[in-house]
Amino acid sequence: MVIGPTSESDAGEVLTLQRAAFVSEAQIYGSADMPPLTQTLPEVEAELRSSSGLAARKDGRLVGVIRFVEDDGVLLIGRIAIAPDMQGEGIGRTLLDAAERASSADVAELFTGSLSEANIRLYESCGYEEAERVPQGDGTEQVFLRKPLHQV
Repeated sequence: MVIGPTSESDAGEVLTLQRAAFVSEAQIYGSADMPPLTQTLPEVEAELRSSSGLAARKDGRLVGVIRFVEDDGVLLIGRIAIAPDMQGEGIGRTLLDAAERASSADVAELFTGSLSEANIRLYESCGYEEAERVPQGDGTEQVFLRKPLHQV
């Protein structure tokens, strides 16, 4: 597996991967009305221009992607998408670690939904701790997790 930067030219592949990866999340929440599934190609292109990203490729195939930005000492981890047939292979963990290592931020932050138990377990196993829960009005919550970076 090769990890490298994403670029705007990856947008079509990223969108396809993202849609495939988030179908299981839509099933958990009983709704396909979530940004990873409703985003358009121009929106993904714009996002790739305005943020950093890393892609995992296996034999040339895009199997994982992570997007992130740094803001005032905080590494804000955006969307992590892993090909459904490759989930559980450590790709998400590898991409998360690579993004953290590439950052000069003091802390990393990400969020997921409260019903996404596998995501929460993964993030906690990578050293993230729950920082806040924000009710969403549908009985679920956004769970924000944080992790200190570059501790000596």
